[in-house]
Amino acid sequence: LDLSRLAVGNLKQVEIVKGPSSSLYGSEALAGVINLITENPNGTRGDLSARYGANRTSDLAGNFAVRKGIAGLSVFGNRYASGGYDFTPAVFGQTVPPFATYTLSPKLTLDFSPKTRLVLSSRLFTETQNQDSELGDKTRLTGEGRVREATFNPWLSHRFGERFKLTGRFYNTRYRTDGTLNYLADGSAYDESFFDQSFRRAEGQGEWFLSKKHVLTLGAGRIWEAVEATRYDDRKRFQTSYAFGQYEYTPTDRLQVIAGGRYDAHSAYANQFSPKLSAAYKLREGLTLRGSAGVGFKAPDFRQLYLNFGNAVVGYTVLGSQELAAGLAALDAQGQLADLLADPATFGTLRPESSFATNLGGKISLKNGFRFSLNAFRNDIDGLIETQAVARKTNGQNVFSYRNLNRVFTQGVEVEGSQQLAVGNWQLAISAGYQFLEAKDKDVLARLRAGEVFRRDPTTLVTVRVKPSEYGGLFNRSKHAANVKLFFENPKTGFSASLRGIYRSRFGFADGNSNAILDAASEYVPGYALWNLSAAKTFGPRLRLQAGVDNLFGYRDPAFIPNLAGRLGWVSLGLSLEKKPARRP
Repeated sequence: LDLSRLAVGNLKQVEIVKGPSSSLYGSEALAGVINLITENPNGTRGDLSARYGANRTSDLAGNFAVRKGIAGLSVFGNRYASGGYDFTPAVFGQTVPPFATYTLSPKLTLDFSPKTRLVLSSRLFTETQNQDSELGDKTRLTGEGRVREATFNPWLSHRFGERFKLTGRFYNTRYRTDGTLNYLADGSAYDESFFDQSFRRAEGQGEWFLSKKHVLTLGAGRIWEAVEATRYDDRKRFQTSYAFGQYEYTPTDRLQVIAGGRYDAHSAYANQFSPKLSAAYKLREGLTLRGSAGVGFKAPDFRQLYLNFGNAVVGYTVLGSQELAAGLAALDAQGQLADLLADPATFGTLRPESSFATNLGGKISLKNGFRFSLNAFRNDIDGLIETQAVARKTNGQNVFSYRNLNRVFTQGVEVEGSQQLAVGNWQLAISAGYQFLEAKDKDVLARLRAGEVFRRDPTTLVTVRVKPSEYGGLFNRSKHAANVKLFFENPKTGFSASLRGIYRSRFGFADGNSNAILDAASEYVPGYALWNLSAAKTFGPRLRLQAGVDNLFGYRDPAFIPNLAGRLGWVSLGLSLEKKPARRP
């Protein structure tokens, strides 16, 4: 998922469910779910916002909603564009070239009765990126890269009495990328490529509210996937049929137990059953313990197999495992490859991954506004589909692809806390979080303990045995991560300000001594902290002026984190219009 495609202007809330959740949410919910919920039309109102910042970055958005009788309609639109930036002026071409994205999201709700609701939502997204590069002989190439995505998602629910609710859903999306490169001299074609993926899912779900203590959920569905790409004459197709069930048992006000399972029958891979068990117990008011355990299953998707995509917002390239060899050859022919970071021959055919995950934690909520949660987790995964950097491009960006790791585990602890305070006319909210993570390959650990892993010192050229304590685990995983946020608000004056800090400790990027593991200091990207500062002033109930600086101290690492463009200042203006209901005589 490319998060840069998601405009957030019409989001109502974000739900995070930790632990295996395959029963209801699907086979890919191996260790948790992030659920993005958009606003429902309620009343008549409109919101307009405009933001402009460094690198000629502009963000324009509008959200309009109206409700009359049983019908409610909302329409959200967004345009996000940038002039790009360049970390390698000595090399032709920008690190991130100019781009523009457009999002349109209409949503219609029809409440035929208190028991029957129909929701029709859709999303259209387009992205255009300028292409400008040179071949090894300085021949200029120009063109355009395009991304188009269209999604339609209707669902209908009806409640039959007080004990049964039936919901039908259909999800249909199409994602396509196109790239063209022409010789600048005469406009003739040099290269054309495309990737066209469709995904459809039909699902029915029934909920039986047997009593206050017993709730049973059963459902079934089918998924159709298809893809066409430049190098393939035939259309690739997958189908998956699935069924799921979940039983919620609440014997007392203090205890809730949920048991569930999901069966997936995939047309290209072995069938899989994924059970789950979770429980929550309220020790006393404001103190709850939670735990879960379950199995997850995920088959490789078409993106991981056949994608050939250049990300305009960040500038990197992603190649599916089946596209890696041809994609690297094409980039090399265009003079865009600087060096290889991994042996492409080690990226074979992808196979499904399966996991067993456990979570145990607790949450404290006090009446004085204090919140605290602690969560410990462990995931054992066979065949983990891992994203890995394969090569570095001449513009400083990287080429990524996918590979399987046989047996790995991730484990750690998460701590989150928040406190709300009132000091005079000021309201203060403080929140912070920390995560400790250990992620390692079990097969590598076994070889290290057996003394079978070696490395060559790049200075002395002496070969030495790698100690287990020198193994840094999986690439692109930081052992420590933290965040803190301070938010101040004075409702009387309409002034507010926030300061947010994000810390990430060092993480492995790529193998540098040809033993295919993370074991040397030179293979790490240094840790860093980012600070974002903003302040806002509201003028009456409708106008809001805001300014801020992202990456306040201008941290940059062009070689390994090219999406950090340095210090970015910005200003924004927001306007809210709302039609008040007429007064009753």
